[in-house]
Amino acid sequence: MQKGKGKSAKKRDILPEEFRSISEAANFWDNHDSIDYEDVVENVDFQVDIKRRVYLVPIAGQILDDLRKKARAQGLSTETMVNLLLMGSPLT
Repeated sequence: MQKGKGKSAKKRDILPEEFRSISEAANFWDNHDSIDYEDVVENVDFQVDIKRRVYLVPIAGQILDDLRKKARAQGLSTETMVNLLLMGSPLT
């Protein structure tokens, strides 16, 4: 199918030059179709080097609740608290 033949031109919102936040960009693209903007976007090449891995480990609910409380009391995230405990760091 060729563009523009047999269809009326669809009115589209202006694509912002930049977004103030990831949330603003996500909201825009949640409500717009990228196909409507293919004439104003350009292809880019980029590489991604993901170095961090996240592992999911089941843990009993009460243990997790206690761990979260302890972490919060020390001003730490639960993730940091778990890592410190597993590395054998002395915690009060």
